[in-house]
Amino acid sequence: MKPIYRDKNFEKHFKTRITPNDNLVKQFELRLAMFREGVRGKPINDHGLKGKKRMYRAWSVAGDIRVVYRETDEYYEFLDIGSHNQVY
Repeated sequence: MKPIYRDKNFEKHFKTRITPNDNLVKQFELRLAMFREGVRGKPINDHGLKGKKRMYRAWSVAGDIRVVYRETDEYYEFLDIGSHNQVY
């Protein structure tokens, strides 16, 4: 598995948008484990983005919460986390 790096923007938004809700933190940890195991279909629904963000991908944490990331040959970089409206 490639290492995962977290952008400063991701860290900031994780702290303000996710950590206040214990259920979201737990859901993120569960889905992150699935992501690390290589799950890309349901329930995380990994998908490529379109338009200006077409070089990025996203996966679902819970409901409307998404992680936007980019993949290189060496690593994954988590760029943002939040609701659909917050990250797109």
